[in-house]
Amino acid sequence: MDPTWFRMPDPFVSLGAVAAVTERLKVVLAVTLLVQRDPIVFAKEAATLDELSGGRLIVGVGAGNVLDELQNHGVAPAERGKVLDERIDAVKRLWTEEKAEYHGSYVDFDPVYSWPKPVQRPHPPIYIGGWSKAAARRTVERGDGWLAPPLPADAMRAFTEELRERAGHPVPVTVTYTPTDAGVIRAYEELGVERVALILPTLSRDESLAELDKLAAFVAKY
Repeated sequence: MDPTWFRMPDPFVSLGAVAAVTERLKVVLAVTLLVQRDPIVFAKEAATLDELSGGRLIVGVGAGNVLDELQNHGVAPAERGKVLDERIDAVKRLWTEEKAEYHGSYVDFDPVYSWPKPVQRPHPPIYIGGWSKAAARRTVERGDGWLAPPLPADAMRAFTEELRERAGHPVPVTVTYTPTDAGVIRAYEELGVERVALILPTLSRDESLAELDKLAAFVAKY
């Protein structure tokens, strides 16, 4: 693993700070390992962030691929896909129902209240991370979009075409960790990608500001 990952701050706290000082910027959880988070707490955190941002939240979720991390959170790696499916379904109920309950194999709770409700209706868009067959199925069955890694253009085209065939319509795509390469971005644009997200590594304050200046100069071209 990239050692800078160990120092990433919590996404909900960070994006709450971002939402407080911006008006138009989308705040995106990219990608939250819902499989390693309590669904009731997650639903409340995300709904609160959607409310504080005025409905600007996009929720990216994934099953995770660091097996010892999954085990540390009490999730059997072989079952993480099933766990994620149930937690997505449970969170949607918590967001949309006055008194929600869920009874599954991995998520089980009696009727509860969960407020605030999200500003966006019926709920913030859920983008599914990953590029496996299971991720494609989950995107079509439970997601509102695909949160893609920076795949080569041919691989990106093949996956988006598979999503389109499964869904019967184009599926929104956001690419994360996009390199600052005009050719790569042009290829994604031609494929119909809706947005790309550049990466700001975990650096010192001064190094982060310098890196932001470089990214801003690149983004300004668009």
